[in-house]
Amino acid sequence: MKDGKDVFLTIIILLFAAAIQAQVIEHPNCGMKSPNTLVIDRIETANGTSVFYCSVENQIKDGYFCADKNIHIIYPDGTRTLLNASRGIPVCPDVHNFKSIGEQLDFVLTFPPLKKGTVSIDLTEDCEANCFSFYGIILDNELNKKINNAFVSAEKGEPAQSLMSFSKIADETGDTNPGAEGLLYLNIIKLSVTTGNKVKAAEYYRKLQSSGLPRKSLYLNHLNSQGIRY
Repeated sequence: MKDGKDVFLTIIILLFAAAIQAQVIEHPNCGMKSPNTLVIDRIETANGTSVFYCSVENQIKDGYFCADKNIHIIYPDGTRTLLNASRGIPVCPDVHNFKSIGEQLDFVLTFPPLKKGTVSIDLTEDCEANCFSFYGIILDNELNKKINNAFVSAEKGEPAQSLMSFSKIADETGDTNPGAEGLLYLNIIKLSVTTGNKVKAAEYYRKLQSSGLPRKSLYLNHLNSQGIRY
């Protein structure tokens, strides 16, 4: 029979192993999403699942929300993983009817475990209309922190500083996280236009055009709709 020390050591080892296997990504950034008020609060990967904790805020009178059962994680290589289960959100055609503008609906989506080494993914709903989507979700907590800091400068009304930060992140990241290129290039281009740096805006627009970024046409169309084209 094991003595107290052996039992304690076994518990510590098991907890350590569980901690290694588990991962939590808090408020991951993404390149593009729809609708705009849809948020991933966190992603937890443990016990053979990947769990997405999400929320959406209603912005219109008599608004409603639902999710199709065909929701996929899409990897950069194009492979897909189908949703296992959902909680807190009706499956279309059933809907959640919001009672007021500003009301928030929290819900949970559960998938099989993410592939090892995955640094970015898409999360999309396959439906007939008004489908929700996240493109270029960043699964690197350190990279997300750097991006958040770059956004803070922009929110403070310091676009030049924000541009420097995003440019530095893009240089440091290189091709280690292709899924992040959409977010980084999009912000560098917009901030370059804001600060009057047309040379840099054109440079990164061409980088975006020639990149292997999944769904790069969506990013280019977004820029074009704002009159940005080189």
